[in-house]
Amino acid sequence: MASITDPENTIIITLKDGEVVIALLPDVAPKHTERMKALARAKAYDNVCFHRVINGFMAQTGDVENGNMENNFNLRRAGTGGSAHPDLPAEFSKLPHARGSIGAARSSNPNSANSQFFINFSDNDFLNGQYTVYGNVISGMEHVDKIARGEPPANPDRMITVRVAADVA
Repeated sequence: MASITDPENTIIITLKDGEVVIALLPDVAPKHTERMKALARAKAYDNVCFHRVINGFMAQTGDVENGNMENNFNLRRAGTGGSAHPDLPAEFSKLPHARGSIGAARSSNPNSANSQFFINFSDNDFLNGQYTVYGNVISGMEHVDKIARGEPPANPDRMITVRVAADVA
């Protein structure tokens, strides 16, 4: 596992194949960083599926309203919801959508990001300046690469747990 230098701004996602460690970027996208930490601390991301996974592009998850595989999982609706929190304003930057970067999923409205996010499988420069980048995978990308593909996948993988590293004993 990667060396965690800022536990308060590090997310640990447990997948079926292992842990994925994400360094958040509070200086670049403070509102998106705070939202991810708030939802992780509320355990809202636990058991949420990856509802849109496109080979060579990205894996999308984070629909806490419709994507929870234990409580209210509805594959037809997964990807259409957010959280009880208000939508976030765009926090675009010059950071590229490189392999392992975390981007805020949204509708066609740039200020509609809420809880959903995606992890880029490859460098997706065509997204630069159009979607908020607010983190980077610092270890465990090999586990992200194993997430089941599909829109939606026939048997979607899920985030088993999502925690802020500062909260993990």
